[in-house]
Amino acid sequence: MEQKDNLAVKILAVQTELKVPKNQFNSFGKYSYRNAEDIVEAVKPLVNKYGILLTLSDSLDIAEGRVYIKSTAKVMNTEAPNEFIEVTAYAREPESKKGMDESQITGIATSYARKYALNGLFAIDDTKDADNGISNPDDKTANNKNEAKCSICGTNIPAKKGKDGILRSSEEVAKACNGLCIKCYKLKQKNG
Repeated sequence: MEQKDNLAVKILAVQTELKVPKNQFNSFGKYSYRNAEDIVEAVKPLVNKYGILLTLSDSLDIAEGRVYIKSTAKVMNTEAPNEFIEVTAYAREPESKKGMDESQITGIATSYARKYALNGLFAIDDTKDADNGISNPDDKTANNKNEAKCSICGTNIPAKKGKDGILRSSEEVAKACNGLCIKCYKLKQKNG
């Protein structure tokens, strides 16, 4: 097989060319974001250009009585169908979400898990893009207008590295802490 036909080389080309701006806006948290559908729409022309088939699949996992959506983003080399790469991500279904039925709750968790599987597969990060004003969470001098705000104290919620060493964006930290800064989240957990 020639080097140009190798799936890793093709994926590298897609990762280099792929741009997925954060065109969605969360008016409650006051931040911009991208969803799984935005990523799929942006990557379609590139996977076609490089002869790659992208598939997404989902399944349910149950651990400690909680339901997790397992989403797998898989790419296959159309010139060598036995050559593939896949990335899996999980999202936990919330026990309930005000104003939503159970199928909508599953849909939200599925979209979230797919987004992070696609992020991993195509190396999508939150670095600054000069064309869309997205700031890098590591850049302390960047404009913080896209940072989520704590719903209790009103302070900006900064990006934070998790125990796994992965940098979580402001919006990811806010989502994990139910719209609160880490300080307020810990106080709320402590006080019940």
